[in-house]
Amino acid sequence: MSPRDEEPSSGPVRVLRVIARLNVGGPARHVALLNAGMDENQRFRSWLVTGTENPGEGTLLDYARSRGVEPLVIPEIRGQASFTPRDIVALAKLTALARRIRPHVVHTHTAKAGFLGRLAARAAGVPVVLHTYHGHVLSGYYSQAKTRVLQLMERGLARLSDQLIAVSDRVRDDLIQFGVAPAERFRVVPLGLDLAPLFDVSAQRGALRQELGVASDAPLVGIVGRLFPIKNHALFLDAAARLLAGWPTARFVVVGDGVLRGELEARARQADLHGRVFFTGWRHDLATIYADLDVLAVSSRNEGTPVSAIEAMAAGCAVVATRVGGLPDLIDDGRTGTLVPTDDPLALASAIGQVLTDQEGSGLMRAAARADVQQRFMATRLVADMQELYLELLAAKGVVMGTTE
Repeated sequence: MSPRDEEPSSGPVRVLRVIARLNVGGPARHVALLNAGMDENQRFRSWLVTGTENPGEGTLLDYARSRGVEPLVIPEIRGQASFTPRDIVALAKLTALARRIRPHVVHTHTAKAGFLGRLAARAAGVPVVLHTYHGHVLSGYYSQAKTRVLQLMERGLARLSDQLIAVSDRVRDDLIQFGVAPAERFRVVPLGLDLAPLFDVSAQRGALRQELGVASDAPLVGIVGRLFPIKNHALFLDAAARLLAGWPTARFVVVGDGVLRGELEARARQADLHGRVFFTGWRHDLATIYADLDVLAVSSRNEGTPVSAIEAMAAGCAVVATRVGGLPDLIDDGRTGTLVPTDDPLALASAIGQVLTDQEGSGLMRAAARADVQQRFMATRLVADMQELYLELLAAKGVVMGTTE
């Protein structure tokens, strides 16, 4: 969809959405589905602007295109917590684009896009500016000094925003605690995903085990995500080694890629794990993955709302996760999944072992989890929530929309 000049309040609501990159993960899926859903309603017309992925992150560009979303790529936008001359070029391009499209709404996602997109929106005189926090980088990512600078930056950017959105109550509470903005500036809008293909994965069952050479009766435990320090895959592997003491036939699969792959593969070659851990790289056939897992583990030190956990729950796979970020909002501990302390391999191994042991209890947990995510995290709900919010904010600014073209 190419930008066109239109009268500021004529035709559909024009939405310019900005994300730093379409790397494999929840935010990229979220924005692709949101743009696709918005454009199904002729009252809205949307553009998606993205930058380029960092090495090893994978891309969901084809995922967006398969849903009819053709992103506008500004290659100078990079998802890195730094400011370089490249960012000045990106800001100039974003500002020029906003002036051409003249959107009623600019909605940014992820930190770098939030920085560049909000500045560009205000420079272009956009009526409504929003930012969604899918998580945050204000804990566990950088040095104390750099984190402090990022906190101050987010406080300044909050003043440029008409609405701040968090994907969970915990993410919102963290941001309030870090002084980004007071509670009244936030609204919680949970993720929305295309979960329908995961509600019945019976046709895919057995395919992954056959591919990996894992017996049908061997426990199979997996983890899905970027191989990046904050995801703490080392904890997963340490827990795997402990779990083998009680479950010697167990096998483990690491789905994803990233800067730590070599280091993690070296750990998996050590004697206590040798031959028991499989690295698959990025996979798009996630229904095949979840269909054969007995347990999905989330070992992160910080999280927003991890899509892998939501998808696993939809597919009927038990989830054991660290009690960080938005995970306590996603998982009702003991009812829809299990939460454990972070950086505790024994606790993670014990919780996984309990799920494997208590088949009846884990079956009830899986059923409750599937019902819960079906009610809370569908894309149709996300689109309806966001359309309502955009219209509310526009009305508050006195922007009266005309009829659709």
